Amino acid sequence: MRTIKQIKALFHPERYHGWRRTQRYFEGWYYKVISADEQQAFAFIPGIAMDEQGKQHAFIQVLDGKAQTAEYFQFAAEAFSAASGSFSVGVGGNTFTGNSLQLALDDYSGILQFKNTVPWPNRWYSPGIMGPYTFVPFMECYHGIVSMDHTLEGTLNIGGKTIDFSGGRGYIEKDWGHSFPSAYFWMQSNHFAQEGISFKASVAKIPWLRSSFVGFIAGLYFNGRLFQFTTYNGTKLLRSLADKQQVELLMENKKYRLEVLAQRDHATELASPLSGIMDGRISESMTSKLEITLSDKKSGEVLFRDTGRNAALEVAGKIEEITLEGSNGEKR
Repeated sequence: MRTIKQIKALFHPERYHGWRRTQRYFEGWYYKVISADEQQAFAFIPGIAMDEQGKQHAFIQVLDGKAQTAEYFQFAAEAFSAASGSFSVGVGGNTFTGNSLQLALDDYSGILQFKNTVPWPNRWYSPGIMGPYTFVPFMECYHGIVSMDHTLEGTLNIGGKTIDFSGGRGYIEKDWGHSFPSAYFWMQSNHFAQEGISFKASVAKIPWLRSSFVGFIAGLYFNGRLFQFTTYNGTKLLRSLADKQQVELLMENKKYRLEVLAQRDHATELASPLSGIMDGRISESMTSKLEITLSDKKSGEVLFRDTGRNAALEVAGKIEEITLEGSNGEKR
C-alpha cells in the first residue's frame, strides 16, 4: 500500500520516492555542470543506497569529466534527508534542489544557482519521462528528468581553487529503484552551436514479468520545443548498435526520424546500484560527441543537424541484449 508521500511523488518525479523503503533500494540525482569556457566539467551525484539486508548509507559521487577522475564520499544513512512536499535533498551539509546545489565537502564547496530550467513535460496521466510506466510497481529502475537545460550562476571552490561557473550550462536527471539495467546506452549533451538546445537518449533492457523488452527514451529540445521519442508514444527503435568507437541509434515516430551517432571517448569508472547497494561499476565519459539529425519523415526535410559537445556517454553491460540493426530493427 503506497503512502500519501509516495503517491504525491509519483506525480513529481524529481522528488524523493523512497518513503518507507528500508532495503534493496537506491535513489540518486545527477547534476552535470560545465563552465562557460567549457574547461571545467563535473557531475555531482547525491543519493541513498540500501542493500538486501537493510544496511544503508548515503553518498555523494563526484566525477571530474576533464581530469577523468571520480570520488565517492560515503555518509551514514542518517545524514540523508528529503522534503516531502517539494524537491530538496540533503546529504550531510550538502543540499540539492531543482534550482541550486550547495556543497560542503572537503575539496568541493560553494553554491550554484540554476536559471531558466527546462523540465520534461509532466502530465497527470504521464508523469515525466517514464510516462505511464511510472505507475508500474515492479520496475527495476525508474528515470526522471529534472531539467534538460539551464544557465549556471555562482562559484565553487574545487581543490583549493575558486572556479566561476557563471554563464555555464547545467543538466539534472535522476534514477531510483533497485538496480541499473543489465545492458544500456545513455547519452546527453546541451552544448550545441546555439544555447538552449539539449538532447538526451537512453536504450535499455527492461525486465518485464517473466520476459523483457528493449525500452528507449529520447528527447531533443530546440526552438522552445521538445521532440519526444519513447517506447510509449508510438516510436519505433530501428537501430541500436555500439562498438569501441561509437554508438548508433535510429528512431522513428509518425512524424519524425531521429538519427544519432555518438563518438565515444575515454571514460571514468563510477559506482552504480546493484540490488540497492552501490557495488556495481559503470564507465562514463563527459567528453564525447553526439551527431544529431532530426528530419521530417514524410518530406525528408532536415529540421535539425548539429554536433553536441561535452557529451556524457555510458555504454554498459551485455550490449548484445539491446543490439538492433538494419532499417527495420532486426536483432543481430
